[in-house]
Amino acid sequence: MIGKIGVVIDSAAYLPQSIVDKYLLLVAPLSVELDGERYLEGVDITADEFYERLPSAKLVSTSQPAVGRLMELYRQAAETGAEEVLSIHIGSSISGTVQSARLASESSPVPVTVVDTGQASFAEGLCVLEGIQALVEGKGATDAAVLVGAASRSVGNTFVVKALDLARRGGRLVSGEDASAGIPVLVLTGEGMKVAGTAKTLEDATDLMAGRVEEAARTVGDRRLRVGVGHGAAQEIAAALRARIAEIEGVEEVIEYVVGPAVGAHTGAGTAGAVYLARPVVL
Repeated sequence: MIGKIGVVIDSAAYLPQSIVDKYLLLVAPLSVELDGERYLEGVDITADEFYERLPSAKLVSTSQPAVGRLMELYRQAAETGAEEVLSIHIGSSISGTVQSARLASESSPVPVTVVDTGQASFAEGLCVLEGIQALVEGKGATDAAVLVGAASRSVGNTFVVKALDLARRGGRLVSGEDASAGIPVLVLTGEGMKVAGTAKTLEDATDLMAGRVEEAARTVGDRRLRVGVGHGAAQEIAAALRARIAEIEGVEEVIEYVVGPAVGAHTGAGTAGAVYLARPVVL
């Protein structure tokens, strides 16, 4: 809780636990199903456990938090003194979490402002961080929601995905994109994954990804980038990318994260990349 405002997020934002603890965030876990067995992300199964089991799984699916779980989090916020709740979530075009939050808010003992970030993974996390900063500065939930929305329209991304076949089966790769020649460096747009370039080696792919971040830093004037570098079972690639990005002029902060089951179910093992946002966010 920040001031008198409770903050509810979902597990797909992949915020570091230190941030969750610092701001007393309440986290609604998404779930992943492996061969008929359902697990709550970050509760019943870790990212490492998920990627260990993924290669042998014949059926993998994900689902949003139950309405009842979100209702409980809103009640919990009220019981700890919150007079209202800011509930920030994974994009409604990706997950039904926003719908669950809106339904749960109808039974909340305190007013709830539900925000659809339109994003997933740490792109969503960057939006959450902007909402938190607004509350820390004394803004209300409505103004914080406006800032989150502005962040969601400005965040950029670049990444590589090893398991392209899994991404295609999940409908996440734009039809017609040719990813057969070399290693595709991807960006996620409103239309899905698009190939932004190809590389012959992972080192070249790392340079291409870092290059996109560097280009973004050059185009934002006096503002500076907050960058998240993450991976799903691809720690070495992420480490190389983080080192490369840390040298870029105009990068203010680099935060490491791990892609968990809710997103990893669609991208597969071997994902690594960066998301970035110029700050302060322009409304």
